[in-house]
Amino acid sequence: MNLTKPILAILGLSLSGCGTINTVVRGDDVTARNLKEWGTHCASVPRIYSGAVYNFCILNGEPNATAQAPGAPASIPFVIWDIALSGALDTLVLPYTVYRQVEDGNIELHH
Repeated sequence: MNLTKPILAILGLSLSGCGTINTVVRGDDVTARNLKEWGTHCASVPRIYSGAVYNFCILNGEPNATAQAPGAPASIPFVIWDIALSGALDTLVLPYTVYRQVEDGNIELHH
């Protein structure tokens, strides 16, 4: 049985909701809009380990089963899984995010 396609599909779906992709690759305005749509109580997200913090912000948001923020996970188990994935990816991009933190500061959400 060939598992290549299902594994690639799962990986693709995971990365589309990955906190690191949402905070490092996409623009700050996209990150802020997504977190506002999820009703989080975060005022800003540090760029260092931003993917994991992004997911913690989602967990700390208002309960809303119908929220469909682009790139955001649909369930709590997915967010918990994504925290681990984002932590690993955040570590890989650490030199870049440290530089961006020094140059640009936190990603401000402007509630």
